[in-house]
Amino acid sequence: MNLNIILQIILATIAATSVMTLFSYAVSASARELYKEPVLLTYVLTFLDIEVSIPVKTVLAWILHYLIGLAFVVSYHFLWTYDILEMSWQIALLLGAISGIIGILGWVIMFGLIPKKPNIDFKGYYIQLFLAHVIFGIVAFAVYKLFI
Repeated sequence: MNLNIILQIILATIAATSVMTLFSYAVSASARELYKEPVLLTYVLTFLDIEVSIPVKTVLAWILHYLIGLAFVVSYHFLWTYDILEMSWQIALLLGAISGIIGILGWVIMFGLIPKKPNIDFKGYYIQLFLAHVIFGIVAFAVYKLFI
């Protein structure tokens, strides 16, 4: 993997994860609900036996959030590079939707692992999470395509 491809993947990850997160923060504010993935990741981390302070868990949550975004973009890269799926807006939309379903399943599992669930509207959270991932897929594609 050359430096250009690494840069392509990193920039697509940063852009897509950041825009997705901004969308979640905007929906969270407008719905007056807690739909912020990094905040919810921090909440989940508080129930794990990790002996670090809350500020450190907050930083870990943000890092984890971007690493998950990186995993999605790397997956997209391999699907496109090996011609498993074509590079198109329609496929980007499909990949975002699939990522949304994976994201929802991941959150269902994480919330199932902790003893005290957050006081959120889960249905609303999962709907916005799905839409946020669709946006993620489109932004990842747009930025990724800039390097071709």
